[in-house]
Amino acid sequence: MSLLNKIGRGLAAYLDKPSGFIQPSTCKPELLASTIRVGDVLLVDGSSRISTAIKFLTQSTWSHAALCIADDSKSTVPNCDNVTLVEADVLDGIRTVSLSHYEHLDTRICRPVGLNDEEIDNAIGFALAQVGYQYDMKNVFDLMRYLVQTPPVPIRWRRKMIILGSGDPTRAICSSFIAQTFQSIRYPILPDIFFDKTKHSYNKAHYNEVLQIRHHTLFVPRDFDISPYFNIVKPTLDKGFDPHVIKWSEHQQS
Repeated sequence: MSLLNKIGRGLAAYLDKPSGFIQPSTCKPELLASTIRVGDVLLVDGSSRISTAIKFLTQSTWSHAALCIADDSKSTVPNCDNVTLVEADVLDGIRTVSLSHYEHLDTRICRPVGLNDEEIDNAIGFALAQVGYQYDMKNVFDLMRYLVQTPPVPIRWRRKMIILGSGDPTRAICSSFIAQTFQSIRYPILPDIFFDKTKHSYNKAHYNEVLQIRHHTLFVPRDFDISPYFNIVKPTLDKGFDPHVIKWSEHQQS
């Protein structure tokens, strides 16, 4: 292993460590396990140093994305240990993990619409073919930007700070692995946007951002949340929420 690669891995390990407050899950693990389906994208509100930086730069709650490749929805007692995700990790590269790895964190399920079983199988096959791929850490510059978790830059430049550079660590962090998986079956994530920039100058920043993402195929977790092609599935509502059965405390907080 080269010196730069060693430095890169050491830096990645530092950035992967927890940093500050953890936003707890808003639903029970068994409810999450019973709701998520094969083909769903799971967004995660992470607490590591690199997660803090990504959330700041993207102005979003979500810092990580993983793809569900095996669910436990048909079980009488669904368990997060029986749900498998595939993801890009900055240290381990492309790997599989169980849903229990994230059950204690705040998450969001994003579900693609209109895909048949064959298309979903093809997407999973594409993702699994990448498992074991290790990221080259020689491009240390791609990791150094995350040392400053809240850089003092204007909002319109923050996305560009993630896109800056093109080394493997950038691609791992920016969720392009999940995006490329859906692109492999020609499923859209963000729409094409066309407008007269002279009449809609207030949209210029967003227009340029979308073009930049499409050109570099460097998506971030937030893009699955705002995508018009993914449904947001909330486990509590999906299982039949009834506000009339809630037992409210009679004691008011001071």
